[in-house]
Amino acid sequence: MEYPQQQGKLIMPEYGRNVQKMVAHALTISDREERNRCVDAILETMSNLFPYLKQEETYQQKIYDHLAVMSDFKLDIDWPYDKPVPEEIKLNPQKVDYPKAPAKMHYGRIVELMINNAIEETDTEKQHEKIITIANVMKRNLIVFNKDQDVSEQRIKNDIRDLSGNRLNTDFESFRLFETNELVQDSKKQKKNKK
Repeated sequence: MEYPQQQGKLIMPEYGRNVQKMVAHALTISDREERNRCVDAILETMSNLFPYLKQEETYQQKIYDHLAVMSDFKLDIDWPYDKPVPEEIKLNPQKVDYPKAPAKMHYGRIVELMINNAIEETDTEKQHEKIITIANVMKRNLIVFNKDQDVSEQRIKNDIRDLSGNRLNTDFESFRLFETNELVQDSKKQKKNKK
């Protein structure tokens, strides 16, 4: 009995070992006409495995490209398109750059966006309202997700200053956070409404 690990690495695992064996067999056929017929059968099998590809405009070229990759670009057939070149075909997608997380990212991306929005606010009264809203969201997040941590008003003020790069001032008269039981009750109501 031969285990899959002993059969070598799959070049394109989405097509499976049998299609790869079919491609390897096509490479051994010396008669070009017979090889082309074999490749047509392989292409039909490949397109049957992924029927949704037929809806794409370039699906045939994509399947021929996959065939070339699986044969390590050694397959000599009548290509309906330009013969694929290894440098032109990229199997791995480009790396996606993710935004850099601030030091206190445990509050979440939305809080970061809210802080940026508050920084851009020019009206002082509206900015203070936004800061109070942000502070209450931060307090609720701390209570819900970090039950054993300090949820003091001073900590939240410090975190707002840190996250805003000292561009938001939290020392104003109307700064007031909701009581802990009010925030917890609100989050419980939201959970019940989701059910």
